[in-house]
Amino acid sequence: MATKLYRLGGWAFKNRRKVLAGWLATLVLVVASMFAFSGEFSSKFEVPGTESQQAQDLLYEKYPGAGGASARVVYVAPDGTKLTDDANKAAVMESVKQASKAEDVVQVVDPYSAKAISKDGTIGYADVIYPMPSDEVSETAVDELEASADPATAAGLQVEFGGGLVADEAAAKSELIGIMVGFLVLAITLGSLVAAGLPLWTAMIGVLISVSGVTALTGVFELTETSTTLATMLGLAVGIDYALFILSRFRQNVSDGMEPKEAAAQATGTAGSAVVFAGTTVVIALVGLMVVNIPFLTVMGLAAAGAVIIAVLIALTLLPALLALAGKRVTRLNRVL
Repeated sequence: MATKLYRLGGWAFKNRRKVLAGWLATLVLVVASMFAFSGEFSSKFEVPGTESQQAQDLLYEKYPGAGGASARVVYVAPDGTKLTDDANKAAVMESVKQASKAEDVVQVVDPYSAKAISKDGTIGYADVIYPMPSDEVSETAVDELEASADPATAAGLQVEFGGGLVADEAAAKSELIGIMVGFLVLAITLGSLVAAGLPLWTAMIGVLISVSGVTALTGVFELTETSTTLATMLGLAVGIDYALFILSRFRQNVSDGMEPKEAAAQATGTAGSAVVFAGTTVVIALVGLMVVNIPFLTVMGLAAAGAVIIAVLIALTLLPALLALAGKRVTRLNRVL
């Protein structure tokens, strides 16, 4: 296998423009498919065959309005005030009133009637009740629920949502923060901004392709949003890791006096073998989740396995092509501190 990977690395280095164009075309095609064919993610987390799932299904069948989705709206009073102050209470009640008029909502229990206020009077919450499971709550209903916070925020209160219906913006920024921290660590460790950027670029391209592909499949299969989360996490982790295997060997080969093309081919043939072996074991482990026969775990495992396969292919082909463009600049040390 090392010989075949050696030839693959040399070919990718020599035909860098074709490789870059091929991966760029793949990315564009997958992203276009995502916009053209994607549907909605499912929020179902069912465990077939268990007594708890049978009880839940029976509850929905006999009492459709029971056991539905719920959201919690948390209100925090401005510093030096309490939720029981007239102005804050009026703002909270206006927010509750607006939430009760949102689509699909059957009831809103305000913090005052439920006595859901902290002892110091600064924090309270309202419960928003829906008659259906969370995966059946429409996007319009979620948007209207989120908009119900406007009267309270306009009055200076802090409003947060719980229950999973309203997306957490902080969670959406976690990947970006991780990438920035990763770049800083790589720049310090490798001593080269160019070398630090290559693993991140290849990992991000792989994640974009895998996440876009999973999203596109929501129009055909029932997929949970956690599948893209796991694919993103593993895609970034193994994408950076596998690229570093080959990049480190390439830098060592160049420092030993090899020409860049030979160094890239040798790195792909040696470190690339470790990448293939590591990627194969991870894929086998993730596909093994199918044995559990829990639908959402199966979907998560397959989506993550796809992300790992893409990360391996990118490390073996796209990285050598990028190394051809970067050349010996990858080994050049910069002052990063």
